[in-house]
Amino acid sequence: MRKAFLAALVSVVLWAAAFVGIRAAGRSFSPGPLALGRLALGSVLLGALVLSRPTVRPTRRELALLVLAGVLWFGVYQVVLNEAERRVDAGTAAMLVLIAPIFIVALAAVFLQERTTPNLLLGGALAFGGVVVIGLATSSGSASLVGVMLCLLAALSSAVGMVAEKPVLHRITALQATWTCCAVGALFCLPYAPQLVREWRAAPTGAIGWLVFLGVFPTSIAFTTWAYALARGSAGRLAATAYLVPPLTIVMSALILSEAPSVIAVLGGVLCLVGVAIARRMPTASDPGLAPPALRR
Repeated sequence: MRKAFLAALVSVVLWAAAFVGIRAAGRSFSPGPLALGRLALGSVLLGALVLSRPTVRPTRRELALLVLAGVLWFGVYQVVLNEAERRVDAGTAAMLVLIAPIFIVALAAVFLQERTTPNLLLGGALAFGGVVVIGLATSSGSASLVGVMLCLLAALSSAVGMVAEKPVLHRITALQATWTCCAVGALFCLPYAPQLVREWRAAPTGAIGWLVFLGVFPTSIAFTTWAYALARGSAGRLAATAYLVPPLTIVMSALILSEAPSVIAVLGGVLCLVGVAIARRMPTASDPGLAPPALRR
């Protein structure tokens, strides 16, 4: 269990760093090209790992679900989040995206017939209140209210993708499913290839380094360590490490980018975290298929 926790902690730290990396690389790369560069590199590295192990051939239904998850969770999510982080700081984005589990539990109750409880209503109301607080804080500052809405759209996209992926994980490993979704996301972003080439040629070394970092560490290594942790530890306990993402992101953002959300926005983020914690207090919160969503960045 200790090794599983340490592996999960590696994933959490790298996913927290992803918010900072997106913000930094976004100064030189547009949202679409940045997503393509990261996903293409991640697809190659994850593919090498997956193809070195036995794989399961997905059925047509499983493949359709993986394509849906790949388009929404990896393609749409990445592009929208990249655009959002051009308008809000990394810490604010991390706090807002973390409400994805509430969307997931609600969607699972509707489409997967999973039991829901009053905790979802209470937690959802608190999280929504936190979003309103963050929105009010950002609307009067330098950040954009549009960025807040884009973060919520990114969270919703990832939530729908997670619910689509869940049935597949009963037969296909998390690593194979992740690689498939990553490859689908890269294909979805392929139209941005010419723009990526142009921006890559003009980008400074630091921005290219951040793009490579996003593809190698948060995308490839973090997903691998999380799959290792999930296979050896309690999904419910490991998922609780998600709450470390926003504070870690805020600290990293302050140290690396010299930026941080306002005090009011942080208070709104705390309210979001409390709401998510309450909403997850139900049997679906410990389901291995739904545990990782708040973490994967």
